[in-house]
Amino acid sequence: MTRRVADKRFQAVFRHVFLLGFSFIMFYPVLWWIGASLKTVPELSLPTLFPEKPMWSNFTDGWNALPKYTFTYFYLNSAKLNMTTTVLTVISSSLVAFGFARLQFPLKKLWFSLLLMTIMLPGQVVLIPQYSMFHQFDWINTYWPFIVPSATGGAFFIFLLVQFIRGLPRELDESAKLDGCNWWGIYWRIVMPLTRPALVTVLIFSFLWSWDDYFGPLIYLNSIDKYTVPLALGMFIDTQSATAWGQLLAMSLVSILPQVFVFFLAQRHFLEGIATTGLKG
Repeated sequence: MTRRVADKRFQAVFRHVFLLGFSFIMFYPVLWWIGASLKTVPELSLPTLFPEKPMWSNFTDGWNALPKYTFTYFYLNSAKLNMTTTVLTVISSSLVAFGFARLQFPLKKLWFSLLLMTIMLPGQVVLIPQYSMFHQFDWINTYWPFIVPSATGGAFFIFLLVQFIRGLPRELDESAKLDGCNWWGIYWRIVMPLTRPALVTVLIFSFLWSWDDYFGPLIYLNSIDKYTVPLALGMFIDTQSATAWGQLLAMSLVSILPQVFVFFLAQRHFLEGIATTGLKG
């Protein structure tokens, strides 16, 4: 009995040591990133993880490095754009998913199949037609190419929510109808509260993808006063003959803080949504 307990303890210790070592390997690039943001340019070529004397000025100088604008301005641009697109994506995706999961209408399976096909369609295929259409609408150098598509939802998010809503018992809908609820009432009062974990998952993914988006703003935005944070980071290389890598790494480190904050703030609902999506009730 004592030997069995000792074996179990050894296995537990070995498992934890292995997981800690693997976690350190995965986290090492982030540690290097943090250390590099505090180094001078000559120190970046050294094999040390952290500098002997941290250059905290990389953060303050990098925040004000770009001419005429500080990173506060670009953060506000990104925040306003991403909050708008995220809210519209959550609302529109939930509405479409509710329709596919609960309502009956002609050619429902066909429309849902076409929706799933768009997930497999590469973005490069529709890039030129989209740009041409937005150019005809005079939407270039505005935020409309990001806001309007977000109001139509997203195929991946709709699919995720459909799978979640299908797992909810239909008896809830029938009970709500007996109490006088119409489909809007069932959507708002019954289905949406129960799909909160999946909605939080959609919110997190939508925010993370929108905040990280570099290619979209690069294509549609021309004026610096409309630039988002990823485009502002690109200006460090475009506007300086000798790139201040320490400042660039410092600002790129600061740029991910909203994403980290949003993820950890809603982590419990996020994991719950991933774990329960697609399960049948």
